[in-house]
Amino acid sequence: MAAANLSLSNPTTFLLLGIPGLEEAHSWISVPVCLMYVVIILGNCTILLVIATEQALHRPMCYFLCMLAAIDLAASSSALPKMLGIFWLQAGEIHVSACLAQMFFIHALSMMESAVLLAMALDRYVAICFPLRYNSIFTGPLVAKMGLAAMVRGTLLMTPCPFLIKRLSFCRGNAIPHTYCEHMAVVKLACGDTTINRVYGLSVALIVIGGDLLLIGLSYSLIIQAVLCLTSREARHKALGTCSSHVCVILISYTPALFSFFTHRFGHNVPPHIHIILANLYLLFPPMLNPIVYGVRTREIRERVTRHLETREQVDIS
Repeated sequence: MAAANLSLSNPTTFLLLGIPGLEEAHSWISVPVCLMYVVIILGNCTILLVIATEQALHRPMCYFLCMLAAIDLAASSSALPKMLGIFWLQAGEIHVSACLAQMFFIHALSMMESAVLLAMALDRYVAICFPLRYNSIFTGPLVAKMGLAAMVRGTLLMTPCPFLIKRLSFCRGNAIPHTYCEHMAVVKLACGDTTINRVYGLSVALIVIGGDLLLIGLSYSLIIQAVLCLTSREARHKALGTCSSHVCVILISYTPALFSFFTHRFGHNVPPHIHIILANLYLLFPPMLNPIVYGVRTREIRERVTRHLETREQVDIS
């Protein structure tokens, strides 16, 4: 009996259930998920390849775009292969250490992405409000430091979570009603006092999402003030056009994150499968749509992608 209790309170594996209530539809759900993953890989790898091979694109905004693409690839690859294994093969079993590692990478990379979006907002602010000083302010070393700061912040803020979870006892079983090891989904299996876990998770989310959104909003309020001071309508249109791609990416990234965050903590009457679908959209939509937005709305990237495709087509024909 003691051994059984020990096994129950300290499981060696967890069981990811996928989307409870929609088990019969898992095979159908896997089709768009798989297609999205293919688009994520192709789109972000294309962005990385084009920027790496085109000297004209070696500038701060494109460096930030490379960081965004690399983070999106890493975050989606941390969750989607296992998710597809659940949908296709019912392979939901995952070792506790692997579960905690998956949790760490998914949430830490999300924090890094938020920091990169903030850095991109600051880039646009300096480019529009101080255009003559832009090249002297946003240098290569500064961009590298901002990327390093994003990585360090995400790592430091997420590092305590796995250790806080390892101290818990899981007397409510080891079945996680989710498609990946989401922090609160794992905490809900624990018995005893989980106040520290809940408070820490909420605090980090408020610091990252709330703080970054506040600073991004401040940057754009200053940008709008500067744009309104321009006398030329064409100049105003051009200035706002340089921000349009970034604004689209912000909306794509933060909207599902905020929906998932608020429904998970305050939407007690929302069906569980809605919680999980929203959490999955947060992992799928931004990595899939970010390269499409920048590929379509950024002329230099669009032209170079088109040129690469035309060159490849001519080689294949010959």
